[in-house]
Amino acid sequence: MEEYAHILDYLAQGLPSGGFAKREPLCYAIGEEEFKLFEIVPKASAKINIGDRVYIGKDTGLRTQVDHIKKRVSFEELTSAAKAELDFVILDIVMKAQERFIRFYNEAEAISLRKHMLEELPGLGKKTLIAVLDERKKGRFKDFTDLGARVPLLKGPEKLIVKRIVQELSDMTLKHYIFVR
Repeated sequence: MEEYAHILDYLAQGLPSGGFAKREPLCYAIGEEEFKLFEIVPKASAKINIGDRVYIGKDTGLRTQVDHIKKRVSFEELTSAAKAELDFVILDIVMKAQERFIRFYNEAEAISLRKHMLEELPGLGKKTLIAVLDERKKGRFKDFTDLGARVPLLKGPEKLIVKRIVQELSDMTLKHYIFVR
């Protein structure tokens, strides 16, 4: 269950195709735990900005900016602006929860005899996989900086996580889902 979400797009006049009868402001947001995508109706008095972290949990008393969640949406239903912000917002979420995502690098296991879970990250090949696994044997990675310093082949380990999350959101034909539920 998502408690907090980050705003991807704010439509003060609602959807352009919504007609003129009942147009309410809308936000597109992404949850920070399970990366679920939402269409949210903000409170009338709320000052919403793209990238804002808002409470969407069950306790309505804590909802200072969100009136209600209208529905869950798919990647295809997002606006162009929301899709454009997705990488930046996800990177912000990943960087603020480094311990959660560095744990993936520290604890990822083999999926099968021929494939390792780390290989599911876009751009991470066999050579880099072996370098990560060799360094992991010497000790756990503390954060992304430590990982990048110990495995020079791995450029921007946090960006690989972001690419994978976006891939899981946009491609419904994937065999394995690591971060998106």
